[in-house]
Amino acid sequence: MPPGFIKFHGFGNDYIVIEAERLATIASLSDFARQICDRHYGAGADGIAVVSPSLDGSADFGVRIFNPDGSEAALSGNGTRCAAAYLFFQNLWQADELRLHTRSGIKRYFIREVQQPGKYIFDSELGQPRFASESIPMRTEENLEQVVNYPLAVGNQTVRVTALEMGNPVCCIFVNSFSDLDWRGLGPLIENHTQFPDRTNVTFVQVRDPANLELRIWERGVGETSASGSCSCAAAVAAMINGKTDRQVNVVTPGGTVQIHWRDDQEVVITGSAEVVYSGDWLGSVAS
Repeated sequence: MPPGFIKFHGFGNDYIVIEAERLATIASLSDFARQICDRHYGAGADGIAVVSPSLDGSADFGVRIFNPDGSEAALSGNGTRCAAAYLFFQNLWQADELRLHTRSGIKRYFIREVQQPGKYIFDSELGQPRFASESIPMRTEENLEQVVNYPLAVGNQTVRVTALEMGNPVCCIFVNSFSDLDWRGLGPLIENHTQFPDRTNVTFVQVRDPANLELRIWERGVGETSASGSCSCAAAVAAMINGKTDRQVNVVTPGGTVQIHWRDDQEVVITGSAEVVYSGDWLGSVAS
């Protein structure tokens, strides 16, 4: 039987969700991700989310996220939200609270609204940010408690960055306008910068006012994306620790707007949607 899947998107950031048991004969999930995510020779996606029952009582299900380049991500805000939507859409879960085990720990998802069949709104707890340079990880001359306004040499220029770990490493650059710099050119250079040993996501952040941000996103292992949950959370927290915004903000991306709340208990909560695109069977060849 060919592996069946359902494609979802969160604000245009699209993920193919597949149950792990349907991939039991596939030797390499990394190779499979590269094939099925290809937008010309595959189904096309920003990643795959592989869901499975939890192995213990600490979570309800587990999810693994793979990028189009075959690398496995510790977390994806949109990818895990698409996985949560899959479980509701397939009637595998119906309670208001869902616990998903990820490589970045257990995350909680609270369903808030079903806007139409196949479109769900969730509040998602994506964890507590970590700021120390060694936690990101980011190589600096000395260990820093926070990486704020740090001068990062990129090619023949220096850009000021705020970096943190939000399930994944994220490097944030504040701009007055997205036309001020070649952010598409800088994105891959910073993603693969030697000071980020595990590579990094890159967000370019324009502060509209204390309650609203706008982003452009270069995602690690993906490239330019219309949205990213973990990047949106990291950008919001970066703006907050720089004194630019309140603890609750709207984050506008090319794909849509999410709400971010950095609670007093340090948990970062994102409110956003996940929506069915289509379902299918993978008939392409895969190594097994």
